[in-house]
Amino acid sequence: MDASDLRIFEAVARLGGMNRAAAELNTVQSNVTARIRALEEQLEVSLFRRTSRGAVLTAAGERLLPYASRVAQLLDEARCAARDDGTPRGPLVIGSLETTAALRLTPSLAAFVAAFPDVDLTLRTGTSSELIDAVLTRRVEGAFVAGPVDHPELTVETIFREEMVILSALGISFERYLQGRDVRIIVLRAGCSYRLMLESWLAGQGVVRVRMLEFGTLEAIVGCVKAGLGITLLPRALIGAVWREGTLAVHELSDGAGRVETMFVRRPDERVSSALTAFLDHVRPKFGRLQAAE
Repeated sequence: MDASDLRIFEAVARLGGMNRAAAELNTVQSNVTARIRALEEQLEVSLFRRTSRGAVLTAAGERLLPYASRVAQLLDEARCAARDDGTPRGPLVIGSLETTAALRLTPSLAAFVAAFPDVDLTLRTGTSSELIDAVLTRRVEGAFVAGPVDHPELTVETIFREEMVILSALGISFERYLQGRDVRIIVLRAGCSYRLMLESWLAGQGVVRVRMLEFGTLEAIVGCVKAGLGITLLPRALIGAVWREGTLAVHELSDGAGRVETMFVRRPDERVSSALTAFLDHVRPKFGRLQAAE
């Protein structure tokens, strides 16, 4: 058994068929089938069940798959490491909260791309839980998420501190609204750290029964808050930067409950590419200047 055997096995498992794996590997199906059979004979176990729809992993195949995936990742890292001479270049995939991307990252991305034209930058947005999962499964090199983060498989660096505020429509009595029987919060999908923070704060105020309206974009959330459909929790700095002042009522959270840290997380066992190093060196000072100005 060698790395090429595991590469073929991983492709069949991921794509669910010998034909599809052969097409991706730029070979013929008979070669893929022969290599899988030889691997099964060497290991003395069946790795796949052949069905009319393709190839399905057996229990033994399920046990082998994590090792095959790890080998493929190590080979990719080895190729990248050999080509990385310290000059930032190649693909760089970063994750970010949507608010962080809109408020903090976007102004500096153009400057970074101009400074490092050989870096192919991809920015993927999501909730904190989605982004942490993407880092753990190596789909992004690192991500900006809301703290606190305490995970044994992650390296965590505090990048920025935000002040969170509750937003409501103008002209309503906020205190009376919280005492009502129809408290609605307008939030992103499950896993959003701001959503969890708002639920926790409301519970501390004695509001334990709330109705949730979920939307996929910040613009939709703010529009619904303006229309009086409910309340939400967002960074204070986002209000002035993205939407005009005076169109929403802003309510501060007492006793420092509104302070949240934005953190950059990555896997400590993952190689830090020259592109990622250059990116972090580029954005850290900008975050620091923004923090000092506010």
